[in-house]
Amino acid sequence: MLTDAMGLILADNRRIQLGALNQPRALAAVPFAGRFRIIDFTLSNMVNCGIKRIGVVALTRYKSLMDHVGTGSWWDLDRMRQGLYLIPPYINPVTRAPDRTDAQGIIDYVESGDQKYVFISASDYVSNVHYRPLLDSHKASGADMSVYYARDGKKESALSLAIETDEDSRITGLMVDFPYSASELNAFGLLVIEKDLLIRILTEMMARGIADFSILGLLQLYDRFNIRAVEHKGLLFRIYDIRSYFEASMSMLDDEIRRGLFSHDRPIYTKVKNEAPCIVSPESGHVDNVLSSDGCVIMGEVKNSVLFRGCVIGRNARVTNSVLFQDVQISEGVVLDHVIVDKNSVIKMGGRLLGQPGYPIVIGKNSIV
Repeated sequence: MLTDAMGLILADNRRIQLGALNQPRALAAVPFAGRFRIIDFTLSNMVNCGIKRIGVVALTRYKSLMDHVGTGSWWDLDRMRQGLYLIPPYINPVTRAPDRTDAQGIIDYVESGDQKYVFISASDYVSNVHYRPLLDSHKASGADMSVYYARDGKKESALSLAIETDEDSRITGLMVDFPYSASELNAFGLLVIEKDLLIRILTEMMARGIADFSILGLLQLYDRFNIRAVEHKGLLFRIYDIRSYFEASMSMLDDEIRRGLFSHDRPIYTKVKNEAPCIVSPESGHVDNVLSSDGCVIMGEVKNSVLFRGCVIGRNARVTNSVLFQDVQISEGVVLDHVIVDKNSVIKMGGRLLGQPGYPIVIGKNSIV
């Protein structure tokens, strides 16, 4: 158990835009896999490893995020000591706007903990990952920082952090979003660093007026610090655009992938809502390969789709290869294919929305179509 480590989750990423999906919410609060949010995986990973002090840096659009995590009770983080800490943005008293150059909130959080190490995680990936191998490698190497990477580089359309390493796995080069990199080593947003060094870096950032604290910003210090790379060989889904999100969501329909991500040994926790199980009407059409959540009512045909809580599929409707968020209403006779419909939206009778593989149609939150 990692009792000598605290967690720090960066809830947003300015480099990543999911269009209508993350306009009303932080990246960490984007729904995933039927009843979860992206942040659920990071919070659960930390808790499963024994980390009981976790800070969430929420800079923008954090209402949905705060509503979801609450006091942290679903992750056993509602504690008198340690627990969950929400770190809001600093509001400039003159402009009344968030001031991104002020890292004092993060410094205060880190300084007030008595742990030696800090695990910093971004919110641009979904994985059930154990932190112990990363920390063990970090201690053995004597590195200043250590970061996980996967061998999934050389993807032209992906936002990437291609790294080059020497024989001791020390990072010697970093290429950001370069589609022709020769390296297949692609770092992702999970890094460990000692508390004192992190405070020093944050203090220097404030003094220099550097505007953004991120995993990328830390990795760009590879020429000043000893940063080691450790390979992660488990399941990893990177979320960098609508296409990657849709493909990751569709992969949840694969039984083997779903069992690998939702391990019995390291469960993924989320906010619980007590609703009735999914109801499939005797009048419905064919229902095949569907990941449905509690509270759903299916009266039409659904294939190869992910349904979040409270979705209603009307009579004679046909939904294929689609992702429907919470409380979406699909009216009678609607046809959907390769569509993502955000929360509380309604598709009226007879509507037809037909996307393409890799290019799904996205309907924003609270829409009526």
